[in-house]
Parts: sequence; structure tokens; C-alpha cells
Amino acid sequence: MHTDLTPTPVNPASLPAPRGYSHGTLSGNTLYLGGQTALDEQMRIVPGGIVEQFRAAFGNVLTTLREAGGIPEDLVSITIYLTDIPDYQHHGKEIGAVWRELAGPVYPAMAGIGTTALWQPEAMIEILGVAVIPDERLVAPGGGQATTPSSASAAVPSDQ
Repeated sequence: MHTDLTPTPVNPASLPAPRGYSHGTLSGNTLYLGGQTALDEQMRIVPGGIVEQFRAAFGNVLTTLREAGGIPEDLVSITIYLTDIPDYQHHGKEIGAVWRELAGPVYPAMAGIGTTALWQPEAMIEILGVAVIPDERLVAPGGGQATTPSSASAAVPSDQ
């Protein structure tokens, strides 16, 4: 298990540049995925309804997860904030199909929470999560393989 617990920001270049937050924070093998709305590269909420916003927001979560070497199976928790729970429920089958398309048939612990508003007024959904990424896939922010205790000690000569 990766033992460097120093919190390190994870900010994929393909997502809008964060100001005052991080898209994710890696501590050891645990990646805390910051809340993602359906922002596109131009910092605008994608057009369409809840299904399109779910696709974009969850896609942003997965982009941050992959930046650290993670895959959807590494997700251990997802929290979904919604401004209209009945609309989400009404489109549940479509949203489920998008989930399976993007993440496969893996479902971590989840919560759906209703809220009156999100940061961007036109946002209907915000998704955050937590993932635990195995050492063999963990990528340090900046693109390098994370150093594990065993690989670090292998680089030190035995006579020192």
C-alpha cells in the first residue's frame, strides 16, 4: 500500500483549470474526487436535460479518476447532489444506461441528495466520489508512477 499520505492535487489538463479548488486530491491510495457539474471545456454547463448533465458530470469525475491511474472499479463511494430528484428518478433508466456505458456494471456505495441550488445556476447535478487505487495502477500527479515503499527500497543499495 502506498504510504505517502501528503494530500496532492489531481487536476487533469482536459478539464477546466480550477481556481480555488482541485478536481481531486490524492492521499496515499485514496483519491477524493471533488464535486463535478456538467461543465465543458469553455466553463459552460452542457445543454440538454438531466441525462446529458449526468453524462458530462460523471465523465468529469472519471477523467479525474483516470488521471491518477484509477478505473471505475476503484470507486468506493459516489454522492450525487440533485436540484430535481423527481426528474432524476423519471430518467433513471436512461441514466443507468449512461452509467453502464461509462463505468460498466460496477456500483459503489451511493447517495442521492436533494438541494435547492448548485454553484452554477443552470446545473442540475453535481457528483463527487472517493476511489481507492491499487499501487500497480496508481499514477502520481504530473504523470509519473507513484513510488511505493517496496519500489523505493529497491532503488537503495543494500550496503547503505
